[in-house]
Amino acid sequence: MRRSEFFLPTLKEVPSDAEIRSHQLMLRAGLIRRLASGIYYYLPFGFRVLQRIIGIVREEMNGAGAQEVLLPAVHPKELWDESGRWDLYGEDMFHLFDRKKRPFCLAPTHEEAITNLVRNEVRSYKELPLLLYQIQTKFRDEPRPRFGMMRCREFLMKDAYSFHRDDKCLQGTYKKVYDAYVRIFRRCGLDCEIVEADPGLIGGGLSHEFMVLAPSGEDIVVLCPKCGYRANADKPDKPSDVERQTSYDLRRTTHDEMKEVNTPDMKTVEQVSAFLKVKPSQLVKTLIYYADGKPVAVLVPGDREVNEAKLMSVLKTAGLKLASADQIEELTGGPMGFSGPVGLKAGMIADHSVAGMSDFVTGANKKDTHLFNVNPDRDFKIERFEDLTAARDGDPCPKCGAGTEVKTGIELGHTFNLGTRYSSAMKAKFLDEDGKEKIMVMGCYGIGVSRIIAAVIEQHNDENGIIWPFSIAPFSAVILPLNMNDETQKKLAEEIYEGLTAKGADVLLDDRNEPAGVKFKDADLTGIPVKVVLGDRALKEGKVEVQLRSSGEKQKVEKSEAVSEILKLIKL
Repeated sequence: MRRSEFFLPTLKEVPSDAEIRSHQLMLRAGLIRRLASGIYYYLPFGFRVLQRIIGIVREEMNGAGAQEVLLPAVHPKELWDESGRWDLYGEDMFHLFDRKKRPFCLAPTHEEAITNLVRNEVRSYKELPLLLYQIQTKFRDEPRPRFGMMRCREFLMKDAYSFHRDDKCLQGTYKKVYDAYVRIFRRCGLDCEIVEADPGLIGGGLSHEFMVLAPSGEDIVVLCPKCGYRANADKPDKPSDVERQTSYDLRRTTHDEMKEVNTPDMKTVEQVSAFLKVKPSQLVKTLIYYADGKPVAVLVPGDREVNEAKLMSVLKTAGLKLASADQIEELTGGPMGFSGPVGLKAGMIADHSVAGMSDFVTGANKKDTHLFNVNPDRDFKIERFEDLTAARDGDPCPKCGAGTEVKTGIELGHTFNLGTRYSSAMKAKFLDEDGKEKIMVMGCYGIGVSRIIAAVIEQHNDENGIIWPFSIAPFSAVILPLNMNDETQKKLAEEIYEGLTAKGADVLLDDRNEPAGVKFKDADLTGIPVKVVLGDRALKEGKVEVQLRSSGEKQKVEKSEAVSEILKLIKL
């Protein structure tokens, strides 16, 4: 492709609305342009990268025994009513009506659609296992689209679904797809962490996420350097035996008498702890939530925060809201900022860490009043203990009890053991070899195809621009004749270009009549792996300069050997 004919609008300045490095470079290097919040055009340069990634995904999924399909993007409400997810998705789903006022949605995911297809077509155990996948646009009305391709309202996804006669059969397919994912991300040049995860609205049991660690990531990952435990921080965990024993050992066997203390206008943990001269960790916060319309009191230490994703998971709800000031006053009898568990008539759930606390401070459900020396069991009852707090460095590992590390990551892939979550609700059955009708067991496997581009750029860039891995680069090499008015340079550039393209190389010839500095800056910004520089000094020696974008390594090669040497670098 000739640069003079190629639609590649680059930008010198960083766009003001681009917060993270990948978003900045995707705009500056001419990969994408914004149409509306969370909705983007792919320009030719970006679409080439996308097609390279799709090719890798398709090869590996086909190699794992999957068959490609294309499912409808518009779904009728009745289908989602069968699974019970129409209301669960709520405002995150794009709703629409046809001309007869029948409700539909733009599909945010395709579990219902694929289950409907398979239940109508598969009858016998002889047709199982079945692994189907598609690469298609998804639609989610994100409340805060941001970071370019990281969180969009319209995005490209590879989603696969498997159907089985039993769990043992599912595990075999799950492992094949898991291994295919490892190869996909490796081939894309990504260093991934594979973590245990919470299945969220998708549902099911066993679940893994494929994460790229990056400061710009929106997911929190918990890592144990001792035993190798890896998990998304939103995944609720049981405490380790060491943590559980330590927690209960901290409880005192004798307790001081509970008493009220006056705390005028002291509503926050910081205010109360400073006023009472106690550590924030000696307070227990009582937060009132409404889950599916019912109140629940959530207890965590004063120095910790509630992880609402964990809370939603343990409560098995998709509808969770903090109580308003009016709701708190109606439920507790006191104003916001003074809620506590003693005498509270509501369901009560506490973080595991509260199990080891005694003689702590809580709100008294009364204005300007807190309680000293509060103890569970004696003063109030906790229905159950769960993992509810946001992770932080040093928290005990749920596997071995050692201190963990907390890092941010970008989720690129997610695999789910769905079990019978959808097949049971939607009556996807088959006849087993004994002639009995049974429910299919399902798996689900997703990859954010468009998000991979951003993740690669987050891991592969420098102060000058993108550094593409060869595997997904839009072009393998860029030819830079520094003076297009020089007939020798111009002729040689054409010869090298034609020689490379004849061998199947995808090459960009920068034939613009622009200064050398502009060409160099654009070449670095756009990140093409190999730069072939045709300048006066090298040509006087009968040579051309070949540079690697990744390392900056340069070598001079004979003009007659330029094509063969470049082909070696790009492995053709």
